[in-house]
Amino acid sequence: MDKIVIKGVEFYAFHGVLPEEKALGQKFILDLELGIDLRDAGRGDDLSKTVSYKEVLDFTEEIVTKNRFDLIEALAEEVAGGILNKFSLVKEIMVRVHKPGAPLRQKFSDVYVEVKRGR
Repeated sequence: MDKIVIKGVEFYAFHGVLPEEKALGQKFILDLELGIDLRDAGRGDDLSKTVSYKEVLDFTEEIVTKNRFDLIEALAEEVAGGILNKFSLVKEIMVRVHKPGAPLRQKFSDVYVEVKRGR
């Protein structure tokens, strides 16, 4: 399966369990991998045979910034399902949601969840 990969997109949003996270918000970083057959788009240099990553990012931004979830698992699930529903050419989706400011006492390099969904 071919892929369109969008990596390291930053959003400021209000997801989390703690009251401070809900009130103050924080940065979230998303990686998206869209499984899609790109042969026709590549052979014909035709945007209508692929998915516009600008449209995917605009759609993802709406989900991330206009909703509030306690869990980043729920955020990842909403993004994955939404992309599959909106963009019919996408056959598989991987969504990784990083929470670099997770309120943990321990020092860490990254905290993220990853979901993979398909048709």
